[in-house]
Parts: sequence; C-alpha cells; structure tokens
Amino acid sequence: MSLIDPRAIIDPSAVLADGVEVGPWSIVGAGVEIGEGTVIGPHVILKGPTRIGRHNRIYQFSSIGEDTPDLKYKGEETRLVIGDHNVIREGVTIHRGTVQDRAETTLGDHNLIMAYAHIGHDSVIGNHCILVNNTALAGHVHVHDWAILSGFTLVHQYCHIGAHSFSGMGTAIGKDVPAYVTVFGNPAEARSMNFEGMRRRGFSDEAIHALRRAYKTVYRRGLTVEQALLDLEEPARLHPEVDVFLKSIQSSTRGITR
Repeated sequence: MSLIDPRAIIDPSAVLADGVEVGPWSIVGAGVEIGEGTVIGPHVILKGPTRIGRHNRIYQFSSIGEDTPDLKYKGEETRLVIGDHNVIREGVTIHRGTVQDRAETTLGDHNLIMAYAHIGHDSVIGNHCILVNNTALAGHVHVHDWAILSGFTLVHQYCHIGAHSFSGMGTAIGKDVPAYVTVFGNPAEARSMNFEGMRRRGFSDEAIHALRRAYKTVYRRGLTVEQALLDLEEPARLHPEVDVFLKSIQSSTRGITR
C-alpha cells in the first residue's frame, strides 16, 4: 500500500508501486513510474517520461525529469531512467535526454547524489557513484562505477569519468579521466590514483601494485600516450584491473587528463 500525503498532486497517468511514499506538496507528473519502496519527500517535482526504480529516496526541493535547457531540444519525447537504492538529496536537478544523443539520461543503482548537484541531459551515471554537494555535470557526461566527484566539481560535456576515479574539491574537468585516477585543480591535473578507495573496496596488494606501475608508465616516464599504451599491453593481459585502466584510455575521444 502506498502512502500519499493528501497535499501531494499525482497525475492520473502516473504509476506508483506498492510501498511508495509521497510527501506533502510534491508533484508527480504524467508519465512517471515509481518502483516499490521509493520515498519521495516534500516539495519534490517529478516530470515524465521518467522511470524510478525500487527503494530510492528523493529529498525535498529536487527537480527530477525536467526538460533540458539545451537549445536543440524542441519538445521531443525523451526520458529519464533511475535504478534502485539511490539517495538523491536536497535541491538536486536531473534533466531528461535529447534526441540528438541517447534520448535518455540514466542513473544506475546505489548512488549518492548530494545536495544541489546537477546531472545534465543524456548523461550516464553507473553504480555506487558519489556526487558531492554542488557537483555539476554538463550534457552527455558518462560517470563509471564507484567514481567520486568531490564538492563543486564541474564536468564539461562529453567527458568520461573512469571507474574508481576521484576528483578533489573544486575541480574543473575538461578531458576524460581514466579509471582509478585522482584529479585536482582548474583545469584538472592528474595527481595519483585512488589507492585508498581501492583498499576500501578490497583490491589486492598485487592489483594495487600493478596499477601503481601502470600509472607511472602513463604519467611519469615522459612517454606519449601511444607509447604508454603499447607498454601497458602485457600487464593488462596479466591484471584485469590494468586492462580496465588501459581500455579507459583507449576509448577516450576528448584526450585524457594529464
């Protein structure tokens, strides 16, 4: 049974599963689907087409599924898809996609989106990511699993943020961040790898040592990116973690943060 505050406004076409809670003065618009056990706080606006999964919690004053301000957007039907077990804190804004790209903005599972963060159109957020207060993602950004973007991080459109990577407070990212890499500054510069995060997630000493050597190959030996990638082919065959690092660089279209 859902628990809907009588002061909330629910469009007749919205679909709410069992156990959904909607707080006072929230608006659930047409084309919104909300999965079992999700809690919508007060003063939240949900606009469709948007599908929200199970056991999420969305805090007050968030605006989820609104049209993108992209000037190319002309009212086409696009959507937002949110997975399960996400926490979306106060004042977060997440826009739907555009037909010029995926026509969909996607947020995976077990993410923490902290207060006043923004996720732009057609962005893709993986699983177990953290966007700290006031982080802002432009359109078309991809954030891979377990990445952490510290407060006031800004990410330029089309950038890819690699798995297990980390940005320091106030970082301005204009190029791709490879997997595991820690970046700081404006413009962002690579400083190290997120070794502490790896230890917390159970990476073996062998894997961390291999990644440390791989980082030095790319960032400390004075090689071109092409030369470094050739040198990483053998360790990537031996260590799947290095292979993730290698492929995150190979797939870059904007160039990597160095």
